[in-house]
Amino acid sequence: MSMDAISVIRTKRDRGELTPAQIDWVIDAYTRGEVAHEQMSSLAMAIFLNGMNRTEIARWTAAMIASGERMDFSSLARPTADKHSTGGVGDKITLPLAPLVAACGAAVPQLSGRGLGHTGGTLDKLESIPGWRATLSNDEMLKVLRDVGSVICAAGDGLAPADKKLYALRDVTGTVESIPLIASSIMSKKIAEGTGSLVLDVKVGSGAFMKHLDDARELASTMVELGTDHGVKTVALLTDMSTPLGLTAGNALEVRESVEVLAGGGPQDVVDLTLALAREMLDAAGLSDADPTKALADGSAMDHWRRMITAQGGDPDAALPVARETHVVPAPSSGVLTTLDAYAVGLAAWRLGAGRARKEDPVQAGAGIELHAKPGDQLTAGQPLLTLHTDTPEKFDYALAALEGGVEIGAPDAAFTAGPVVLERIG
Repeated sequence: MSMDAISVIRTKRDRGELTPAQIDWVIDAYTRGEVAHEQMSSLAMAIFLNGMNRTEIARWTAAMIASGERMDFSSLARPTADKHSTGGVGDKITLPLAPLVAACGAAVPQLSGRGLGHTGGTLDKLESIPGWRATLSNDEMLKVLRDVGSVICAAGDGLAPADKKLYALRDVTGTVESIPLIASSIMSKKIAEGTGSLVLDVKVGSGAFMKHLDDARELASTMVELGTDHGVKTVALLTDMSTPLGLTAGNALEVRESVEVLAGGGPQDVVDLTLALAREMLDAAGLSDADPTKALADGSAMDHWRRMITAQGGDPDAALPVARETHVVPAPSSGVLTTLDAYAVGLAAWRLGAGRARKEDPVQAGAGIELHAKPGDQLTAGQPLLTLHTDTPEKFDYALAALEGGVEIGAPDAAFTAGPVVLERIG
């Protein structure tokens, strides 16, 4: 049966259901360049406006997987487990999590990305470690997995190339916020990666992609179904992103905090979420008897971290970059900190140089924000609330403007109860 882009666009424009043959053809033809960018952008907008049902999403995901290679970890002696986060402010969880789960007996092939917008990417953070490299060949990745048990690296060009092309198109055509397209984008890469089990950390709140619980729940459910349909044991946690995770937002700042967690310390919310995700990953991998709390306490997780960083050319003992300039933001009044908005902090960190507006932009390794208090803490007027870090002090005013309205302080006797980090489990 012959296909053409116009008929596929019209089907979805008119709220019809795309057939498997239409989906397979349009993904393959777009990857090969037979379908033009303007035609695929028109189809993406039709999907954005009219949605896709579960059958369509599953086939769309399968077609994107089929556009490239699939990795194979069957030669590993350990079961594989991976985690994907939809991104948030101060979300450094991958850094302590991967070596922690490896210390408990699983293999963790963590293919990560660089940040775009106010959420910093895992690779940006790790690249602040002198010598560390994100780009590994498939053979190098397998060697690190065999020798260490965990690897954090960039995805190769061969994995789901259709998604790479479509992702860039969605970014410039106003079609990013489509649950079918988000879910298929994430899951096509994760399924092609070849992991046996997957835990999704779907963030909810001002600093997350999904601002509302219902939307996050729909996205999580869709991704769990896609993983299950493709034979990957998949579960999702909905986690709070109304306030930043931990006490840092930035690249080297977050690495430093991650090492504190691996050393048995660190902020409680980071520790709690790291352990919650570790338990889910180990359970999904059939290692539910392993104790991640013990692996943090006895130093084995730290040992795996040091080995993982070294295996990728990094020096775990090297001093991390420090920004040349700092600016302290004092508490404007005394009382209970009731709001420290994640989006405001993330935007300020981005303006200081911790993030990028375009993929080709550089990031400052030392830029970012330290938090000296979290919601629920008592403050005294004038005490340090935040410290801004940057190499470009002319950006301080721009960053301070982003924080306006992001901090609220109640009366000293104001009632405040911090909510849980993990809101729901799906799968």
